[in-house]
Amino acid sequence: MEPNRVQFLKNRTLLVTGASGFLAKVFVERILRLQPNVKRLYLLVRASDKKSAEQRLHSEVFEKDLFRVLRKNIGDESLSALISEKVVPVPGDISLNNMGVTDSNLLQDMVQEIDLVFHAAATTRFDERYDVALRINTFGALNVLNFAKKCVKSQLLLHVSTAYVCGERSGVIQEKPFAFGETLNGRTKVDIETEMQLVEQKLKSLVEQGCSEEETKHAMKISERKGQSFMGGLTHMYSPKQWERCFLDNIEKICLL
Repeated sequence: MEPNRVQFLKNRTLLVTGASGFLAKVFVERILRLQPNVKRLYLLVRASDKKSAEQRLHSEVFEKDLFRVLRKNIGDESLSALISEKVVPVPGDISLNNMGVTDSNLLQDMVQEIDLVFHAAATTRFDERYDVALRINTFGALNVLNFAKKCVKSQLLLHVSTAYVCGERSGVIQEKPFAFGETLNGRTKVDIETEMQLVEQKLKSLVEQGCSEEETKHAMKISERKGQSFMGGLTHMYSPKQWERCFLDNIEKICLL
């Protein structure tokens, strides 16, 4: 991490979504090791309550070998003290309004304090259920964006996406935003609100038919035909690209990277 960026994080308060994930926990380790003078880290993970979130962060993040350098440098006791001082576990779910944060006091603290948002929560399964991918990777990202816009001090939303949003293409691929509703093939149009309505109708129909969980799971897998039509057949390519299209109509009052 470049020195000027390390200095920039001094006395800043950050929200990190998907904090137990591969990239996010590396990001957290780097911050605690290189800029221990960060003011606070709100780490959001899927959990039922704060205690469960704290347990998950310790078992899936702080106790991992990733923290061996920091642990060696300052010792176990100092590391525990640093985590206790700087880290706030946040139980939540980005697919819900306000990212599923139900503690009103915690929510208010976050809105008042957060300077930067590092959004890395996503489903990365290649064959994810379409409804799950849409709820997390598309609408979940929009929920994070809407929350970031509520934060009175927010300066930046850093969204971690995937190279797969460009589909299967060759040559130099320019970083050019898609027009709203545009797809890779240039022929098919997408309306994410309509997509969500269709998903909800399909789920309701499956429930009414008395389908089992396994049958529902199979039925909600994105079809090969639809996937090839939109984004090359992989759900994790399709749903992030939907978000990258629709956020352009929602971004305001915050810098997005």
